[in-house]
Amino acid sequence: MKLLQATPRGSRCGFTLIEVMLAVGILVFGAAAIIGMLTVGAAMTRTAELRTSAASSLEAVLDDLDHQLFRLEDGELTGPHVIADRDVPHAPGVIYSATAVQNPEQPKEYVVDVELRWEAAGVQRGKRFQTLKLMEISFGERLRREFIERSGGFSDSTAHAADEAVVE
Repeated sequence: MKLLQATPRGSRCGFTLIEVMLAVGILVFGAAAIIGMLTVGAAMTRTAELRTSAASSLEAVLDDLDHQLFRLEDGELTGPHVIADRDVPHAPGVIYSATAVQNPEQPKEYVVDVELRWEAAGVQRGKRFQTLKLMEISFGERLRREFIERSGGFSDSTAHAADEAVVE
């Protein structure tokens, strides 16, 4: 059996100042690394949100162009119509303008210049792009004509069957 030895009177148990400083330094380095990663993550999230919003706005503009550039008036397709300062659907504060120029080699093909404008952080910003559009009835309008106008709409039996399906 080993006997416990008494410590000499001048020695003390505990941490030295250098050990404490080293531990605090490691803690600060680790905290700085974590905060740096959080900052980078937040910036990447914001960038992804902005890109998603931009892509959504662009799709809304292209869809709106399909309905506004060439219009069906009195059974005739008219256009191209100049679009000036029109609100982008589902994108508050974003407006666009568009003008179309006919391709001389393809009479139904138009080059459309589109300008988007918005305000961010008190600064007016904008983006321009070009797209090709054909002078034709939009896909949605063609579907509506095909299934509703030619078939005479929904019959009473179809509507009644649809109501019963909703009740069940």
